[in-house]
Parts: sequence; structure tokens; C-alpha cells
Amino acid sequence: MFVSQLETPALIVDLDVLERNQTRAMDLLRPLGVALRPHYKSHKCTAIAHMQLTGGAKGITCAKLSEAEDLIQSGVEDVLIANQVVEPAKLMRLGYLAGCCRLSVCVDTLENIRALESAAATFGTTIHCLVEYEVGMRRCGVATPQEALALAEAILAAPHLSFLGIQAYAGQLSHAEDFARRSREAARIEGRLRELLTFLHENGVDVPEVSGASTGTVELRGADTVYTEVQAGTYLFMDAAYDRVGVGFEHSLFLLSTVVSADAEHVVCDAGLKTLGVDQGNPVFADFPAASVNMSEEHCVAYCANRCAAGDKLRLIPGHCCTTVNLFDAIYFVRDDRVVDRVPVTSRGKSR
Repeated sequence: MFVSQLETPALIVDLDVLERNQTRAMDLLRPLGVALRPHYKSHKCTAIAHMQLTGGAKGITCAKLSEAEDLIQSGVEDVLIANQVVEPAKLMRLGYLAGCCRLSVCVDTLENIRALESAAATFGTTIHCLVEYEVGMRRCGVATPQEALALAEAILAAPHLSFLGIQAYAGQLSHAEDFARRSREAARIEGRLRELLTFLHENGVDVPEVSGASTGTVELRGADTVYTEVQAGTYLFMDAAYDRVGVGFEHSLFLLSTVVSADAEHVVCDAGLKTLGVDQGNPVFADFPAASVNMSEEHCVAYCANRCAAGDKLRLIPGHCCTTVNLFDAIYFVRDDRVVDRVPVTSRGKSR
């Protein structure tokens, strides 16, 4: 089946490009001794997660317990939930799942540590814990070395918990378009983390892992980085938002759309707000990258001189790949303009 024969809107992934992106990420990190733990939120597809593991990834990062369940049930053996899990029912599920794989979670309160210990004790399992350290995103995490030490010591004292290290996600830098600012802030955060590790070591706590970073900062890691693993996600697909940042990965993900109306000055396609995530900006037409774009629920309009006609197929680069993928049930894998597979978006809508 040719790509042009797909009914639209349809999500397609160029496997040749996807594989090049995976190889490039590994080539950047491997010489530094830094592991890749890609973030599941970008594709929510267990088939792709296993491709990343085959391509050298250490394990998989995810955002939610429901995503972790899908990954574990697909056979992924090393999963990090890069968030706090605090609801009682979820804690019980977490305690059970910890017996099925190496399962890690982030913490930033003593109360949560006590609740995790109780849940793991119920099932006789071990939950691995990362203390989340606030590095400028102003979301989760403790802000001082003293607070981090108290949490680490509490984890070390818990029989069914294991202190894995520090979570330090500087999401505020991911889409910083000013390269000098991004580099400067990334270096400053590395300095803060180095001070934290020294403080913890001086107080008898060694830190096996420092996890975090993103597609926007993966290229900024140097030989002296304190990070031991990187949680990049978008690197595999890319999107229009990261184009503006200027990271060195290629576009493998496109939304295939059909022209439903056109004249000499504009093109109207059958892909709108219900099929494209626009929280980080509008999509870009691959054939008309400079065109002004207007979105409505069911349509996307490119204002440009064109030679398209109704029925033509066009590729759109999503403004944000993560929220776009979450709108679809399946992704088509393509090579050389032919469809080679159709895989489910396993965790579509899994937000719990």
C-alpha cells in the first residue's frame, strides 16, 4: 500500500528517519557514559518503546501510572514514572507492579515516602525512588540540599524502598530558542547539581543516578556532566516547536492530510484542532513551510501561492508531537513511500 492511498487524517512515521534519530541520540550520549531513558509521552506506543530499547535505550520514562502499566504488560523491564504517585489506590497498584519489573518513581515529601513504603510492604516488593530536585521549572521537587538529604535518608531507612538518586528535570529550558541562554542555564544547573551531590556525599549518601534533561538540552551535555541518564522524548519524531529551538534531529512524524479545497492563494486540508496539538504552536506544511496557517476544528488552511488541487495529499509537521499523537488510535510506519505496518497508540488517553 502506498502512503498516498491512506485515508486521512493519518499519522505516519518515516522509519528510516526515526532510526537515524535514535542512532544520533545514542551517538551523542554513549561517549559521555550517559544512558538514554526516552520519554514514552512522545509516542505512547509500546512497539516504539521496544524499538528504542533495541536501539540502545537503558529503560523507558513515562508520566503516569497507567502508562507504566502498559509498558510493563508489554514486557518492558525498567520503567521510571517521572512524577509523584500519591493517591491510595494508585499506590497499591504501584506496589504490586514493582514486583513485575524494576519500577522507579519520583518523590518530594516524607509523607509520600511513608505511603510508598507501606504499599511496597503490602506486596513484599521494592520501589526505587528518585528525590526530585527543583532546578528552575517551579513545578515539583525540593529546593535545598538539606531537604533532599532528609528525603534520601528516609528512603534509605525504608525496608521496601531503594534510593536510586536525583530527578532534575529543567523543562523550562527545553524550548528556549536562545542557544546562549539555554547553554548558560544548563551549565548553571549542572553546577547546582554538583554542589548537591557533594553535600549528599559529605553526609554519607551516595547518588547512583541523576536523571533528567530533554531533547532541547541533550546536545549540551559535556564530558563532565553530572547526569547519568537523559529523558529525551521528542528527539525521535521532532515537531515544529523544536524546529524553532534548532536541535539537530530530523522530522520522522507527519500528519498526512487531504486537500479538500484550494485556489491560487490558499489550501484547505482535512486536519484541524481535533487531530493536531497546537499547545506549542500551529503545524507547518512541509511543502509550504513559510505559509501562514489558520486552524479550525476540522480544517487547516495554508495561505500561500500553490498548485494543489482537491484530493492531493500533503504532509503537516505537528506543532507539538506529544499532544498530536494522543489524538490518534494508530500510527502508520512507512519506508520509501510505502506502508509497512500499522501500530496502535497503546496508551492514548492514559492520563491517570
